[in-house]
Amino acid sequence: MPEPTLLVLDTDPSPRLGRLIGRADVRYTDGAGLAARLPEADVLLVWDAASDAVRTAWPGDGPRPAWVHTASAGVDRLLCPELLASDTVVTNARGVFERPVAEYVTGLVLAFAKDLPRTLDLQHRRVWRHRESAPVAGSRAVVVGAGPIGREITRLLIALGVQVALVGRTARRTVHGVADLDRLAAQADWVICAAPLTETTRAMFDARFFGLMQPSARFINVGRGPLVVEDDLAQALRNRWIAGAALDVFSQEPLDPRSPLWDVPDLIVSPHMGGDTAGWRDRLAEQFVRMYELWAAGQPLPNVVDKRRGYVPDRDRNDN
Repeated sequence: MPEPTLLVLDTDPSPRLGRLIGRADVRYTDGAGLAARLPEADVLLVWDAASDAVRTAWPGDGPRPAWVHTASAGVDRLLCPELLASDTVVTNARGVFERPVAEYVTGLVLAFAKDLPRTLDLQHRRVWRHRESAPVAGSRAVVVGAGPIGREITRLLIALGVQVALVGRTARRTVHGVADLDRLAAQADWVICAAPLTETTRAMFDARFFGLMQPSARFINVGRGPLVVEDDLAQALRNRWIAGAALDVFSQEPLDPRSPLWDVPDLIVSPHMGGDTAGWRDRLAEQFVRMYELWAAGQPLPNVVDKRRGYVPDRDRNDN
């Protein structure tokens, strides 16, 4: 019996995928060659998770892989009407990025509260200026996105003494529904976005929303760039509607050197690195190898995405 064909979207993936040699016919392609090679694949591994090639290539002619796995938490770069309508199973890298992203968010909260960006700027200018910083314990945060990343952010912030309200798609035990978001955001010191990108969440953080927030509050986005209307956020910061913001994700990546976001006051810009701690590529490869072994044995796969919702539902948490 021939080995299943594993097509990898990326010409330079982790060497740890070599563990599949002898169990899969591993082939590689870049985005330009994906459309021509999709019909030969039983499984597609989207190692280049920043690529939009799947959305472009999938509608073509010929058979399509039975399983697509993306080496990322988000699946918005994959989904197109033809993939949604297909029987193809889509899985993601849930379980790899939760703790690193939560640590990154916690670092940003501490940096803002202790005024570290201004300290570094003053040091660079050799200016000695004593200030008072803000306490973290007792402050209030709203975490938008009740998936694994949002829950891990919540857990670490609670450990710092922050009062956290977690907001999800629907209200359930320990989770607020979207209907509560405006009320909670108006009282929060921190609004942290860790939501998936769907048609209902796209551009949800806009001028109206930033106008609700307290002038002393900060906004952090580690979800997806298009969740935020970036021009509205820039205006909110320039007008001092809010005290600061941090973006680790953007509508267009990499961020253009000419983008005005680089110069917005009190905005921290980071290059989509919140989940990328040392060894993260190896962890992604090891996860996929384990999943491939299950698939080859005919066993159920973990991390199966509900393609209509655009994320992996928490069935044990009544996510509906």
